[in-house]
Amino acid sequence: MKKKIIIGLSLFTLIFFLATVYVIINIQSTTSGLDNLIKLHQVEILREHLLIHISRVQTDLKGGERDEKNIISTINNMGKVADACFNCHHNEDVKNKLVDLRAHIQEYKDSVTSALVVGEGNPIFPMKVDKAFRIGEDLIIEVNNMITMTSRRLDEKTRFALKKIADTKSTLYIVLALGPVFASLLSLILIKAITSPLNTILDATRRLKAGDLDYRVISLKDEFGEVADSFNEMAGSLKQQLLNMQRTEQLRVCGQIATGLAHEIKNPLAGIKVSMEVLSEDSSLSKEDRDVLSQVIGEVRRIEALLKGLLNFAKPPVPQLTTTNINNIIDICLTFSIKIPSSSSKNNSNAITVVKNYDNNIPAIMADQMQLQQVFLNLLLNAVEAMPGVGTLTINISHNVEERSLNVAISDTGRGISKEVMNKIFQPFFTTKLKGTGMGLAITRRIIEEHGGSIHVESDPGKGTTFRVTLPIGKDRGLGGME
Repeated sequence: MKKKIIIGLSLFTLIFFLATVYVIINIQSTTSGLDNLIKLHQVEILREHLLIHISRVQTDLKGGERDEKNIISTINNMGKVADACFNCHHNEDVKNKLVDLRAHIQEYKDSVTSALVVGEGNPIFPMKVDKAFRIGEDLIIEVNNMITMTSRRLDEKTRFALKKIADTKSTLYIVLALGPVFASLLSLILIKAITSPLNTILDATRRLKAGDLDYRVISLKDEFGEVADSFNEMAGSLKQQLLNMQRTEQLRVCGQIATGLAHEIKNPLAGIKVSMEVLSEDSSLSKEDRDVLSQVIGEVRRIEALLKGLLNFAKPPVPQLTTTNINNIIDICLTFSIKIPSSSSKNNSNAITVVKNYDNNIPAIMADQMQLQQVFLNLLLNAVEAMPGVGTLTINISHNVEERSLNVAISDTGRGISKEVMNKIFQPFFTTKLKGTGMGLAITRRIIEEHGGSIHVESDPGKGTTFRVTLPIGKDRGLGGME
Protein backbone atom coordinates (compact mmCIF):
# COMPACT_ATOMS: atom_id res chain seq x y z
CA MET A 1 0.00 0.00 0.00
CA LYS A 2 2.84 2.38 0.83
CA LYS A 3 4.30 1.74 -2.62
CA LYS A 4 0.97 2.57 -4.32
CA ILE A 5 0.65 5.84 -2.37
CA ILE A 6 4.20 6.84 -3.31
CA ILE A 7 3.57 5.99 -6.98
CA GLY A 8 0.29 7.96 -6.97
CA LEU A 9 1.85 11.03 -5.38
CA SER A 10 4.85 10.81 -7.72
CA LEU A 11 2.52 10.60 -10.74
CA PHE A 12 0.53 13.61 -9.52
CA THR A 13 3.74 15.57 -8.91
CA LEU A 14 5.09 14.64 -12.37
CA ILE A 15 1.89 15.70 -14.13
CA PHE A 16 1.76 18.95 -12.18
CA PHE A 17 5.43 19.59 -12.95
CA LEU A 18 4.95 18.95 -16.69
CA ALA A 19 1.90 21.22 -16.75
CA THR A 20 3.86 23.94 -14.96
CA VAL A 21 6.79 23.60 -17.40
CA TYR A 22 4.35 23.78 -20.32
CA VAL A 23 2.74 26.96 -18.95
CA ILE A 24 6.15 28.55 -18.28
CA ILE A 25 7.33 27.75 -21.81
CA ASN A 26 4.12 29.22 -23.27
CA ILE A 27 4.48 32.34 -21.14
CA GLN A 28 8.10 32.77 -22.22
CA SER A 29 7.15 32.24 -25.86
CA THR A 30 4.29 34.73 -25.58
CA THR A 31 6.53 37.24 -23.82
CA SER A 32 9.14 36.85 -26.53
CA GLY A 33 6.43 37.44 -29.16
CA LEU A 34 5.32 40.56 -27.34
CA ASP A 35 8.93 41.79 -27.24
CA ASN A 36 9.19 41.33 -31.00
CA LEU A 37 5.87 43.10 -31.38
CA ILE A 38 7.14 46.07 -29.38
CA LYS A 39 10.30 46.19 -31.48
CA LEU A 40 8.23 46.20 -34.65
CA HIS A 41 6.23 49.12 -33.27
CA GLN A 42 9.49 50.90 -32.52
CA VAL A 43 10.73 50.22 -36.06
CA GLU A 44 7.48 51.53 -37.48
CA ILE A 45 7.76 54.68 -35.34
CA LEU A 46 11.38 55.21 -36.46
CA ARG A 47 10.46 54.89 -40.11
CA GLU A 48 7.54 57.25 -39.69
CA HIS A 49 9.93 59.74 -38.06
CA LEU A 50 12.26 59.25 -41.00
CA LEU A 51 9.38 59.92 -43.39
CA ILE A 52 8.48 63.06 -41.43
CA HIS A 53 12.08 64.34 -41.62
CA ILE A 54 12.24 63.70 -45.37
CA SER A 55 8.91 65.42 -45.92
CA ARG A 56 10.09 68.42 -43.85
CA VAL A 57 13.28 68.72 -45.94
CA GLN A 58 11.26 68.46 -49.12
CA THR A 59 8.95 71.21 -47.92
CA ASP A 60 11.90 73.39 -46.99
CA LEU A 61 13.49 72.86 -50.42
CA LYS A 62 10.35 73.99 -52.22
CA GLY A 63 9.56 76.74 -49.76
CA GLY A 64 10.06 80.37 -50.50
CA GLU A 65 12.30 80.96 -47.52
CA ARG A 66 14.86 78.30 -46.90
CA ASP A 67 16.31 77.86 -43.44
CA GLU A 68 19.57 76.20 -44.29
CA LYS A 69 20.43 75.56 -40.66
CA ASN A 70 17.08 73.80 -40.06
CA ILE A 71 17.48 71.76 -43.25
CA ILE A 72 20.98 70.60 -42.26
CA SER A 73 19.73 69.66 -38.74
CA THR A 74 16.82 67.69 -40.17
CA ILE A 75 19.07 65.83 -42.62
CA ASN A 76 21.45 64.89 -39.76
CA ASN A 77 18.50 63.59 -37.75
CA MET A 78 17.50 61.50 -40.76
CA GLY A 79 20.92 59.85 -40.66
CA LYS A 80 20.59 59.14 -36.96
CA VAL A 81 17.16 57.60 -37.45
CA ALA A 82 18.46 55.41 -40.26
CA ASP A 83 21.40 54.28 -38.09
CA ALA A 84 18.98 53.49 -35.24
CA CYS A 85 17.19 50.98 -37.46
CA PHE A 86 20.33 48.86 -37.48
CA ASN A 87 20.13 48.43 -33.70
CA CYS A 88 17.16 46.07 -34.08
CA HIS A 89 17.49 42.40 -35.05
CA HIS A 90 16.64 41.84 -38.73
CA ASN A 91 17.05 39.07 -41.24
CA GLU A 92 19.47 39.40 -44.15
CA ASP A 93 16.86 40.64 -46.62
CA VAL A 94 15.77 43.47 -44.32
CA LYS A 95 19.39 44.35 -43.55
CA ASN A 96 20.14 44.68 -47.27
CA LYS A 97 17.15 46.98 -47.66
CA LEU A 98 18.34 49.08 -44.72
CA VAL A 99 21.80 49.34 -46.30
CA ASP A 100 20.22 50.56 -49.53
CA LEU A 101 18.05 52.97 -47.56
CA ARG A 102 21.03 54.41 -45.74
CA ALA A 103 22.91 54.81 -49.02
CA HIS A 104 19.88 56.51 -50.54
CA ILE A 105 19.60 58.83 -47.51
CA GLN A 106 23.29 59.64 -47.81
CA GLU A 107 22.78 60.41 -51.50
CA TYR A 108 19.83 62.66 -50.59
CA LYS A 109 21.88 64.35 -47.90
CA ASP A 110 24.78 64.97 -50.31
CA SER A 111 22.41 66.32 -52.98
CA VAL A 112 20.68 68.72 -50.55
CA THR A 113 24.02 69.85 -49.11
CA SER A 114 25.38 70.44 -52.63
CA ALA A 115 22.36 72.62 -53.51
CA LEU A 116 22.72 74.65 -50.33
CA VAL A 117 26.45 75.18 -50.95
CA VAL A 118 25.80 76.52 -54.47
CA GLY A 119 23.29 79.02 -53.12
CA GLU A 120 20.20 80.60 -54.57
CA GLY A 121 22.07 83.16 -56.68
CA ASN A 122 23.83 80.55 -58.70
CA PRO A 123 22.16 79.62 -62.00
CA ILE A 124 22.58 75.89 -61.36
CA PHE A 125 20.87 76.16 -57.96
CA PRO A 126 17.37 75.32 -59.31
CA MET A 127 18.81 72.24 -61.04
CA LYS A 128 20.48 71.10 -57.81
CA VAL A 129 17.25 71.63 -55.88
CA ASP A 130 15.21 69.70 -58.49
CA LYS A 131 17.65 66.82 -58.35
CA ALA A 132 17.58 66.73 -54.57
CA PHE A 133 13.79 66.96 -54.60
CA ARG A 134 13.48 64.01 -57.01
CA ILE A 135 15.82 61.96 -54.86
CA GLY A 136 13.70 62.89 -51.83
CA GLU A 137 10.49 61.81 -53.62
CA ASP A 138 12.05 58.46 -54.46
CA LEU A 139 13.21 58.17 -50.86
CA ILE A 140 9.68 58.92 -49.61
CA ILE A 141 8.29 56.16 -51.84
CA GLU A 142 10.93 53.72 -50.55
CA VAL A 143 10.26 54.61 -46.90
CA ASN A 144 6.49 54.30 -47.50
CA ASN A 145 6.98 50.83 -48.96
CA MET A 146 9.04 49.83 -45.94
CA ILE A 147 6.42 51.29 -43.59
CA THR A 148 3.69 49.36 -45.46
CA MET A 149 5.71 46.16 -45.20
CA THR A 150 6.35 46.78 -41.50
CA SER A 151 2.66 47.45 -40.86
CA ARG A 152 1.67 44.23 -42.59
CA ARG A 153 4.18 42.24 -40.56
CA LEU A 154 3.08 44.09 -37.48
CA ASP A 155 -0.53 43.06 -38.08
CA GLU A 156 0.48 39.42 -38.59
CA LYS A 157 2.67 39.44 -35.50
CA THR A 158 -0.05 41.11 -33.46
CA ARG A 159 -2.67 38.52 -34.45
CA PHE A 160 -0.25 35.67 -33.76
CA ALA A 161 0.73 37.15 -30.39
CA LEU A 162 -2.90 37.64 -29.38
CA LYS A 163 -3.71 34.07 -30.43
CA LYS A 164 -0.72 32.83 -28.45
CA ILE A 165 -1.88 34.76 -25.40
CA ALA A 166 -5.39 33.34 -25.76
CA ASP A 167 -4.01 29.78 -26.09
CA THR A 168 -1.82 30.28 -23.04
CA LYS A 169 -4.75 31.56 -21.04
CA SER A 170 -6.89 28.61 -22.14
CA THR A 171 -4.14 26.17 -21.23
CA LEU A 172 -3.67 27.83 -17.87
CA TYR A 173 -7.41 27.70 -17.20
CA ILE A 174 -7.52 24.01 -18.20
CA VAL A 175 -4.60 23.21 -15.90
CA LEU A 176 -6.19 25.14 -13.06
CA ALA A 177 -9.51 23.39 -13.68
CA LEU A 178 -8.13 19.87 -14.14
CA GLY A 179 -5.64 20.13 -11.26
CA PRO A 180 -8.28 19.95 -8.51
CA VAL A 181 -10.24 17.33 -10.49
CA PHE A 182 -7.18 15.14 -10.89
CA ALA A 183 -6.22 15.69 -7.25
CA SER A 184 -9.75 14.74 -6.15
CA LEU A 185 -9.73 11.66 -8.38
CA LEU A 186 -6.36 10.57 -7.05
CA SER A 187 -7.55 11.19 -3.49
CA LEU A 188 -10.67 9.10 -4.10
CA ILE A 189 -8.57 6.27 -5.53
CA LEU A 190 -6.16 6.36 -2.58
CA ILE A 191 -9.02 6.63 -0.07
CA LYS A 192 -10.81 3.69 -1.69
CA ALA A 193 -7.58 1.70 -1.76
CA ILE A 194 -7.27 2.28 1.99
CA THR A 195 -10.90 2.16 3.15
CA SER A 196 -11.97 -0.85 1.07
CA PRO A 197 -9.50 -3.26 2.75
CA LEU A 198 -10.27 -1.64 6.12
CA ASN A 199 -13.99 -2.24 5.57
CA THR A 200 -13.24 -5.84 4.63
CA ILE A 201 -11.24 -6.35 7.81
CA LEU A 202 -13.88 -4.51 9.86
CA ASP A 203 -16.61 -6.74 8.43
CA ALA A 204 -14.47 -9.76 9.24
CA THR A 205 -14.04 -8.63 12.85
CA ARG A 206 -17.81 -8.15 13.16
CA ARG A 207 -18.46 -11.63 11.81
CA LEU A 208 -15.84 -12.98 14.17
CA LYS A 209 -17.54 -11.14 17.03
CA ALA A 210 -20.86 -12.68 15.97
CA GLY A 211 -19.31 -16.15 16.34
CA ASP A 212 -18.44 -17.00 12.73
CA LEU A 213 -14.98 -18.44 13.48
CA ASP A 214 -14.77 -20.09 10.04
CA TYR A 215 -14.80 -16.76 8.16
CA ARG A 216 -11.50 -15.85 6.52
CA VAL A 217 -10.28 -12.67 4.81
CA ILE A 218 -9.08 -13.25 1.26
CA SER A 219 -7.97 -11.22 -1.78
CA LEU A 220 -6.07 -8.54 0.17
CA LYS A 221 -2.55 -7.55 -0.78
CA ASP A 222 0.40 -5.52 0.50
CA GLU A 223 0.29 -4.48 4.17
CA PHE A 224 -3.43 -5.24 4.34
CA GLY A 225 -2.68 -8.75 3.14
CA GLU A 226 -0.34 -9.18 6.09
CA VAL A 227 -3.06 -7.89 8.42
CA ALA A 228 -5.52 -10.31 6.80
CA ASP A 229 -3.11 -13.20 7.31
CA SER A 230 -2.72 -12.23 10.96
CA PHE A 231 -6.50 -12.01 11.30
CA ASN A 232 -6.95 -15.44 9.71
CA GLU A 233 -4.35 -16.90 12.05
CA MET A 234 -6.08 -15.25 15.01
CA ALA A 235 -9.47 -16.61 13.89
CA GLY A 236 -8.00 -20.09 13.50
CA SER A 237 -6.36 -19.85 16.90
CA LEU A 238 -9.61 -18.65 18.50
CA LYS A 239 -11.51 -21.50 16.90
CA GLN A 240 -8.95 -24.01 18.11
CA GLN A 241 -9.04 -22.53 21.61
CA LEU A 242 -12.85 -22.61 21.58
CA LEU A 243 -12.79 -26.25 20.48
CA ASN A 244 -10.30 -26.99 23.23
CA MET A 245 -12.53 -25.24 25.76
CA GLN A 246 -15.55 -27.16 24.49
CA ARG A 247 -13.60 -30.37 24.66
CA THR A 248 -12.43 -29.52 28.18
CA GLU A 249 -16.02 -28.83 29.19
CA GLN A 250 -17.08 -32.10 27.56
CA LEU A 251 -14.39 -33.90 29.49
CA ARG A 252 -15.52 -32.27 32.70
CA VAL A 253 -19.13 -33.27 32.09
CA CYS A 254 -18.00 -36.70 30.98
CA GLY A 255 -16.02 -37.04 34.21
CA GLN A 256 -19.06 -36.15 36.26
CA ILE A 257 -21.21 -38.61 34.31
CA ALA A 258 -18.56 -41.30 34.57
CA THR A 259 -18.28 -40.84 38.33
CA GLY A 260 -22.04 -41.03 38.70
CA LEU A 261 -22.26 -44.09 36.48
CA ALA A 262 -19.48 -45.80 38.38
CA HIS A 263 -21.37 -45.40 41.63
CA GLU A 264 -24.88 -46.00 40.33
CA ILE A 265 -24.26 -48.83 37.87
CA LYS A 266 -21.10 -50.61 38.90
CA ASN A 267 -22.35 -52.22 42.12
CA PRO A 268 -25.76 -53.33 40.76
CA LEU A 269 -24.01 -54.57 37.63
CA ALA A 270 -21.59 -56.63 39.70
CA GLY A 271 -24.53 -58.18 41.52
CA ILE A 272 -26.24 -59.01 38.25
CA LYS A 273 -23.06 -60.60 36.87
CA VAL A 274 -22.55 -62.74 39.98
CA SER A 275 -26.18 -63.83 39.91
CA MET A 276 -25.93 -64.76 36.24
CA GLU A 277 -22.73 -66.73 36.86
CA VAL A 278 -24.37 -68.61 39.72
CA LEU A 279 -27.43 -69.39 37.61
CA SER A 280 -25.29 -70.58 34.74
CA GLU A 281 -23.68 -73.20 36.99
CA ASP A 282 -27.05 -74.81 37.77
CA SER A 283 -26.91 -78.34 36.37
CA SER A 284 -30.61 -78.43 35.71
CA LEU A 285 -30.45 -75.75 33.04
CA SER A 286 -30.75 -76.71 29.43
CA LYS A 287 -28.03 -75.91 26.92
CA GLU A 288 -30.16 -73.13 25.34
CA ASP A 289 -30.70 -71.44 28.73
CA ARG A 290 -27.03 -71.78 29.58
CA ASP A 291 -26.10 -70.10 26.28
CA VAL A 292 -28.50 -67.23 26.94
CA LEU A 293 -26.95 -66.70 30.40
CA SER A 294 -23.46 -66.74 28.87
CA GLN A 295 -24.50 -64.02 26.42
CA VAL A 296 -25.94 -61.94 29.27
CA ILE A 297 -22.72 -62.33 31.26
CA GLY A 298 -20.72 -61.27 28.17
CA GLU A 299 -22.80 -58.16 27.70
CA VAL A 300 -22.45 -57.32 31.42
CA ARG A 301 -18.68 -57.61 31.08
CA ARG A 302 -18.86 -55.39 28.01
CA ILE A 303 -20.74 -52.76 30.02
CA GLU A 304 -18.05 -53.02 32.72
CA ALA A 305 -15.35 -52.46 30.09
CA LEU A 306 -17.25 -49.47 28.75
CA LEU A 307 -17.48 -47.96 32.23
CA LYS A 308 -13.80 -48.61 32.85
CA GLY A 309 -12.87 -46.93 29.55
CA LEU A 310 -15.10 -43.98 30.32
CA LEU A 311 -13.48 -43.53 33.73
CA ASN A 312 -9.99 -43.81 32.24
CA PHE A 313 -10.88 -41.17 29.64
CA ALA A 314 -12.62 -38.76 31.98
CA LYS A 315 -10.23 -39.12 34.90
CA PRO A 316 -7.01 -40.65 33.62
CA PRO A 317 -4.52 -41.81 36.25
CA VAL A 318 -1.57 -39.52 36.97
CA PRO A 319 1.36 -40.55 34.73
CA GLN A 320 4.20 -42.31 36.52
CA LEU A 321 7.19 -40.84 34.69
CA THR A 322 10.28 -42.93 34.12
CA THR A 323 13.09 -42.96 31.59
CA THR A 324 11.56 -44.58 28.53
CA ASN A 325 12.91 -45.83 25.21
CA ILE A 326 10.28 -45.74 22.47
CA ASN A 327 11.93 -48.51 20.46
CA ASN A 328 11.58 -50.90 23.39
CA ILE A 329 7.94 -49.87 23.98
CA ILE A 330 7.03 -50.66 20.35
CA ASP A 331 8.83 -54.02 20.47
CA ILE A 332 7.00 -54.99 23.68
CA CYS A 333 3.65 -54.09 22.10
CA LEU A 334 4.48 -56.14 19.00
CA THR A 335 5.55 -59.09 21.07
CA PHE A 336 2.62 -58.93 23.43
CA SER A 337 -0.48 -58.92 21.51
CA ILE A 338 -0.67 -58.96 18.03
CA LYS A 339 0.73 -62.35 17.22
CA ILE A 340 2.34 -60.88 14.14
CA PRO A 341 5.27 -62.92 12.87
CA SER A 342 8.14 -60.88 11.51
CA SER A 343 9.14 -61.10 7.88
CA SER A 344 12.02 -63.40 8.81
CA SER A 345 9.83 -65.98 10.56
CA LYS A 346 9.73 -69.38 8.90
CA ASN A 347 6.45 -70.55 10.40
CA ASN A 348 4.41 -67.70 9.02
CA SER A 349 0.74 -68.64 9.41
CA ASN A 350 -0.26 -64.99 8.95
CA ALA A 351 0.45 -63.06 5.77
CA ILE A 352 0.95 -59.70 7.57
CA THR A 353 4.52 -58.42 7.22
CA VAL A 354 6.11 -56.10 9.78
CA VAL A 355 8.64 -53.53 8.56
CA LYS A 356 10.55 -51.74 11.33
CA ASN A 357 12.52 -48.58 10.56
CA TYR A 358 13.99 -47.56 13.89
CA ASP A 359 16.39 -44.76 14.70
CA ASN A 360 18.76 -46.48 17.14
CA ASN A 361 20.22 -43.14 18.26
CA ILE A 362 17.02 -41.60 19.57
CA PRO A 363 17.24 -40.22 23.11
CA ALA A 364 15.17 -41.55 25.99
CA ILE A 365 12.25 -39.47 27.26
CA MET A 366 10.43 -39.14 30.55
CA ALA A 367 7.07 -40.87 30.14
CA ASP A 368 4.66 -43.38 31.68
CA GLN A 369 5.65 -46.67 30.07
CA MET A 370 2.36 -48.42 30.81
CA GLN A 371 0.29 -45.61 29.31
CA LEU A 372 2.47 -45.48 26.17
CA GLN A 373 2.15 -49.25 25.85
CA GLN A 374 -1.61 -48.80 25.98
CA VAL A 375 -1.39 -46.16 23.24
CA PHE A 376 0.78 -48.07 20.80
CA LEU A 377 -0.91 -51.39 21.51
CA ASN A 378 -4.24 -49.84 20.59
CA LEU A 379 -2.81 -48.37 17.37
CA LEU A 380 -1.17 -51.68 16.39
CA LEU A 381 -4.36 -53.62 17.07
CA ASN A 382 -6.36 -51.23 14.90
CA ALA A 383 -3.78 -51.56 12.11
CA VAL A 384 -3.94 -55.37 12.18
CA GLU A 385 -7.73 -55.40 12.23
CA ALA A 386 -7.71 -53.14 9.15
CA MET A 387 -5.69 -55.83 7.28
CA PRO A 388 -7.65 -59.08 7.68
CA GLY A 389 -5.09 -61.77 6.89
CA VAL A 390 -2.90 -59.93 4.34
CA GLY A 391 -0.91 -56.67 4.44
CA THR A 392 2.19 -54.80 5.53
CA LEU A 393 2.59 -53.05 8.85
CA THR A 394 5.31 -50.36 8.76
CA ILE A 395 6.68 -48.67 11.86
CA ASN A 396 8.93 -45.64 11.45
CA ILE A 397 10.63 -44.06 14.48
CA SER A 398 12.73 -40.91 13.99
CA HIS A 399 14.23 -38.03 15.94
CA ASN A 400 13.76 -34.35 14.98
CA VAL A 401 16.72 -32.47 16.47
CA GLU A 402 15.51 -28.96 15.58
CA GLU A 403 12.01 -29.42 17.02
CA ARG A 404 13.32 -31.60 19.88
CA SER A 405 10.74 -34.31 19.32
CA LEU A 406 10.33 -38.03 18.63
CA ASN A 407 8.14 -39.06 15.73
CA VAL A 408 6.42 -42.45 15.48
CA ALA A 409 4.48 -43.40 12.34
CA ILE A 410 2.42 -46.62 12.25
CA SER A 411 1.18 -47.42 8.73
CA ASP A 412 -0.96 -50.24 7.38
CA THR A 413 -2.10 -51.27 3.91
CA GLY A 414 -5.66 -51.92 4.96
CA ARG A 415 -9.00 -50.64 3.78
CA GLY A 416 -8.37 -47.08 4.93
CA ILE A 417 -10.71 -44.56 6.52
CA SER A 418 -13.21 -42.31 4.75
CA LYS A 419 -13.06 -38.55 5.28
CA GLU A 420 -16.40 -38.54 7.11
CA VAL A 421 -15.22 -41.17 9.58
CA MET A 422 -11.71 -39.70 9.94
CA ASN A 423 -13.15 -36.47 11.40
CA LYS A 424 -14.84 -38.47 14.19
CA ILE A 425 -12.43 -41.26 15.13
CA PHE A 426 -11.02 -39.40 18.14
CA GLN A 427 -14.47 -38.64 19.56
CA PRO A 428 -15.56 -40.62 22.65
CA PHE A 429 -18.00 -43.51 22.00
CA PHE A 430 -17.56 -43.32 18.23
CA THR A 431 -16.77 -46.71 16.71
CA THR A 432 -17.22 -48.65 13.50
CA LYS A 433 -16.73 -52.01 15.23
CA LEU A 434 -19.66 -54.19 16.22
CA LYS A 435 -18.26 -54.90 19.68
CA GLY A 436 -16.16 -51.75 20.18
CA THR A 437 -16.70 -49.20 22.93
CA GLY A 438 -15.49 -46.22 20.93
CA MET A 439 -13.08 -45.15 23.70
CA GLY A 440 -9.78 -46.57 22.41
CA LEU A 441 -8.62 -43.68 20.17
CA ALA A 442 -10.16 -41.06 22.47
CA ILE A 443 -8.10 -42.42 25.39
CA THR A 444 -5.06 -42.68 23.09
CA ARG A 445 -5.21 -39.01 22.17
CA ARG A 446 -5.84 -38.04 25.80
CA ILE A 447 -2.72 -39.90 26.93
CA ILE A 448 -0.56 -38.43 24.15
CA GLU A 449 -1.74 -34.91 25.00
CA GLU A 450 -1.09 -35.55 28.70
CA HIS A 451 2.50 -36.26 27.69
CA GLY A 452 2.70 -32.95 25.79
CA GLY A 453 2.53 -34.56 22.35
CA SER A 454 0.10 -34.81 19.45
CA ILE A 455 -1.43 -37.46 17.22
CA HIS A 456 -2.63 -37.13 13.62
CA VAL A 457 -4.10 -39.53 11.10
CA GLU A 458 -3.68 -39.75 7.33
CA SER A 459 -5.68 -42.19 5.24
CA ASP A 460 -6.36 -43.07 1.64
CA PRO A 461 -9.47 -45.27 1.34
CA GLY A 462 -8.54 -48.62 -0.16
CA LYS A 463 -4.78 -48.07 0.26
CA GLY A 464 -4.13 -47.75 3.97
CA THR A 465 -3.86 -45.54 7.04
CA THR A 466 -1.00 -43.85 8.92
CA PHE A 467 -1.11 -42.65 12.51
CA ARG A 468 1.63 -40.14 13.39
CA VAL A 469 2.53 -39.62 17.04
CA THR A 470 4.86 -36.80 18.15
CA LEU A 471 6.34 -36.75 21.66
CA PRO A 472 8.47 -33.88 23.02
CA ILE A 473 12.01 -34.11 24.33
CA GLY A 474 13.39 -31.75 26.92
CA LYS A 475 12.48 -30.11 30.18
CA ASP A 476 10.32 -27.42 28.62
CA ARG A 477 7.96 -29.66 26.65
CA GLY A 478 5.01 -31.14 28.53
CA LEU A 479 5.27 -34.13 30.82
CA GLY A 480 8.06 -35.53 28.68
CA GLY A 481 10.42 -33.05 30.32
CA MET A 482 9.46 -33.68 33.94
CA GLU A 483 11.98 -35.30 36.22
